[in-house]
Amino acid sequence: MKGRKTMNWKKKLLALGLSLALTLSLTACGQKAAEPEQPEEPAQTEEPAAEAPDGTETDTAHFRIAALKGPTAMGLVELMSLSDTANEMMEGKENVVSTGNTYEFTLAGSADEVTPALIKGDLDMACVPANLAAVLYGKTDGAVEVLAVNTLGVLYIVENGDAVQSMADLKGQTIVAAGKGSTPEYALRYLLTENGIDPDKDVTIDWKSEHSECVAALASGQATIALLPQPFVTVAQNKIEGLRMALDLTAEWDKLDNGSALITGVIVARRDVVEANPGAVDRFLQNYAASVEWVNANNADAAQLIAEYGIIEAAPVAEKALPYCNIVCITGSEMKDKLSGYLQVLADAEPSSVGGALPGDDFYYGA
Repeated sequence: MKGRKTMNWKKKLLALGLSLALTLSLTACGQKAAEPEQPEEPAQTEEPAAEAPDGTETDTAHFRIAALKGPTAMGLVELMSLSDTANEMMEGKENVVSTGNTYEFTLAGSADEVTPALIKGDLDMACVPANLAAVLYGKTDGAVEVLAVNTLGVLYIVENGDAVQSMADLKGQTIVAAGKGSTPEYALRYLLTENGIDPDKDVTIDWKSEHSECVAALASGQATIALLPQPFVTVAQNKIEGLRMALDLTAEWDKLDNGSALITGVIVARRDVVEANPGAVDRFLQNYAASVEWVNANNADAAQLIAEYGIIEAAPVAEKALPYCNIVCITGSEMKDKLSGYLQVLADAEPSSVGGALPGDDFYYGA
């Protein structure tokens, strides 16, 4: 079983509502059961609703969830481990039932592997890039909604030197980067523009096809400044002595104080699933928030689980990168404010990046 040494899993199962109830009948214990009295009303066949931490009743459900390898799956890893524990305890035992949600997780290498399954109904929820969530909303006529922001920005300006201490210092510099025509380009151009730098005249952006090419350019000395996401930043730092994170683009975005945020990933769900299981969805968000809190407070243990599940191959890389991956669980009105502002920036840069039009208010669950 994965990661059992990293937590007191019995207590965590209880805390997260994944507890298991043993239901042994008298006949199972070798005793004859008394004949039940005939009820006046037909017996209820549905399982009773589980009890939430505040004592109220809430629905439970089995959710099929997909996530992409990398930062947007990191916050799920404790919940994945606890879910595996619960599933293993229940396997082959007809007298054990779950008193909370149950989960089935799938990891994928790219969003192209996830979105068809979500649209077809083979998945209930998925962790996807923020702009893709908006595209899916438009493509499905609003059949997809966003539950939470799970990862803020993971983009950094790295430098092999000390020339860059602020956005203003990028003027006149050459930046190697990957992601032309996608969110890294739009985010970089927006931040340059907001800081009084013309991205077409005041800087040279040398676009590469892959982040690994940027790392190679830094390692060979062909470049000294690059735009890189985590965990590529950590990988590059392990290869290149003296490479430093000069600017955190998430922090630079926050300095603009416009109510929005630089966002990497969100978790979305099919609207029909949400409408059928509102209490269970809220319980999932509680489970997910607890998992994120644990991951951020226990980087070393979380890194071991992240490597075990193949989210990032090497635990040392995951541990070093985690503090800079901005793993969060932002929901409700705060989610709407930050995400809608970010999507507006992308739409202004390239409408097709958000599916041609911004999502409606019903895109934002709980807002």
